[in-house]
Amino acid sequence: MTSQLAYKETFDCVQCGYCLPACPTYASMGKESHSPRGRINLVQMAAEGKITIDEMTESMELCLGCRACETACPTNVQYGKILESFKEVKAAEAPAPFMENLALQKALPNKKLLSAMRASLRAYQKTGMDTLARKSKVLGILPEQLRAFEEIAPPVEMPNKQLRTGSHSLRREPKARVAFFTGCIMDVFFAKINDLSIKLLRHAGCEVTVIKEQTCCGALQNHSGDTGTSRKLAKENIAAFEKGNFDYVVNAIGGCGAMLVEYDHLLANDPEWAERAKVFAQKNKDVSVILNKLRISFCRELSGAVTYQPSCHLLNVQKVADDPVQLLESIPGITYVPLPKGDMCCGSAGIYNIVHYEESMEILDAKMEHVQKISPDIIVTSNPGCHLQMGLGVKREGLEDKVRVVHIIELLAEACGIDHK
Repeated sequence: MTSQLAYKETFDCVQCGYCLPACPTYASMGKESHSPRGRINLVQMAAEGKITIDEMTESMELCLGCRACETACPTNVQYGKILESFKEVKAAEAPAPFMENLALQKALPNKKLLSAMRASLRAYQKTGMDTLARKSKVLGILPEQLRAFEEIAPPVEMPNKQLRTGSHSLRREPKARVAFFTGCIMDVFFAKINDLSIKLLRHAGCEVTVIKEQTCCGALQNHSGDTGTSRKLAKENIAAFEKGNFDYVVNAIGGCGAMLVEYDHLLANDPEWAERAKVFAQKNKDVSVILNKLRISFCRELSGAVTYQPSCHLLNVQKVADDPVQLLESIPGITYVPLPKGDMCCGSAGIYNIVHYEESMEILDAKMEHVQKISPDIIVTSNPGCHLQMGLGVKREGLEDKVRVVHIIELLAEACGIDHK
């Protein structure tokens, strides 16, 4: 199985160390084996038969997969491909537990099940069962990480079905024809942000369509080494979005967007799908890119100091750095304050903060030290995982009454006079 490791790619690394300051786990753990170049060396040694997969597993699994090392690397090492090859080999040697496979392969792509989950969570919150559960300490049976995130879970909203039905045309010629990607977990916890994104795109002059046949992007499956399921989901999405003639496929989810723009890499060796995947990947854009390009108009003046914690996959994979900042700087009334080391991962990384909670909290605590230095009124995010992680960071620091955590779409909608109803 080690022959499937991305051995050739490891030789692009010249062990210069430019990646070290960019790596959150190297910064927090201080071990060479927990740095990008250290992990690349481990993959190389495993491919050469000098160590076993088990001997390198701890180091590799503690990697956040933020891919900041790729941005810092002067020799363009394909770290993502190297990491992915390890995860694929590891998954083949030691398959994930049954319940994890069930969640990734069956639950996330199942819209009916996700809808039921959303309705259940909404009922749990609306009926006051969440407050009762906390007061009765019944949540004490849950692991610490699940208790922590339960306490800061956002209000679950139902999606606006009317808004998402068919293609929403404009009275004038549209500036762009857009298909909107809703995601799976995003649409359970943050359906409101998806709805506001659609409204903002229309406000900017786009014709927006929500494709019913779309499914999970496959990112979490890919991160766990289940590339077979990821490829299956990629093909389903490509086929679904090919049914319309769209200028862009737009999403408001940094992590999903990173997966969508790499479908061409995922399906590169499939003759039937390679070119179709390339066309699809090129059309995928983060919502901030489109809104910034079309220059949305504002009608409200906001106030306060605002900082931005970018999604690693938006920044390092999609290479979107300027658009969110330019949008924030254009909002009337606010003061934009750059976050020191804002390009360093917050520690969310998919389900990393659940699986490696203690390590994730060390990274988050370091992030919050930088937040405290600038004392913002609002922290803006661009990915649901980052949103929850920064919300937890604010709670851990006792700043809930002083600092709001919002998705960039929420702030833009507020400034544009667009509400969720």
